[in-house]
Amino acid sequence: MSTSTSSKAHERSRVMHESTLELIEEDKETTSNKENFSGEIIPMRKFTIKDFDIGRPLGKGKFGSVYLAREKKTGFIVALKILSKSQILKNGVEHQIRREIEIQTHLRHPNVLRMYGYFYDDEKIYYILEFAARGELYKTLQKHHHFDERTAATYMAQLAEAFIYCHAKKVIHRDIKPENLLLSLTGDIKIADFGWSVHAPSLKRKTMCGTLDYLPPEMLDHKTYDSTVDLWCLGILCY
Repeated sequence: MSTSTSSKAHERSRVMHESTLELIEEDKETTSNKENFSGEIIPMRKFTIKDFDIGRPLGKGKFGSVYLAREKKTGFIVALKILSKSQILKNGVEHQIRREIEIQTHLRHPNVLRMYGYFYDDEKIYYILEFAARGELYKTLQKHHHFDERTAATYMAQLAEAFIYCHAKKVIHRDIKPENLLLSLTGDIKIADFGWSVHAPSLKRKTMCGTLDYLPPEMLDHKTYDSTVDLWCLGILCY
């Protein structure tokens, strides 16, 4: 890619993410909601699937798939995660889905994937997510086998900054791994998939969850743990 083409791509990315489009009506948020988690889902503009042009698939998960999409009125590019209600009910994870929406819609950090909002119909639930153009860190790692020291240090620093922010908000992710980390067009880390996350004001939990290879000793020993479980995952990831 030429320098000119690369510069234009970066400019398009900057404009896209600085767009004044707000899929969530932030004027309806209270100061309390922004700083703390009220337990209520943020009010947002009403959308339906007809408001989006659906593009190529970006990934597939247990409960549905993710597609590149464009909001028709503004041309704003997003990732649309489409979840099957029947699969959610079958697996009994309704509370987990609600919690994921409650947590991720409140988070605003350059290294946390933005959830602009959500909507639903009779069969599906739709997440309107920030589009991370370079996809999963896992796939990049598979391609290169390992990262040079500078790149790895940059990723670790960005994750550390994101953890400082999330933990200050009393949010524990609990499932950090390469598959749940995305890369923006400019190569910045974006923490995604908050399905196992929890808002814990006391920062003390006992639930065993996450991915086996990344589980900290406290979970394996069925002990109470806190936000430092994310730091354990960070260490494993770095290694």
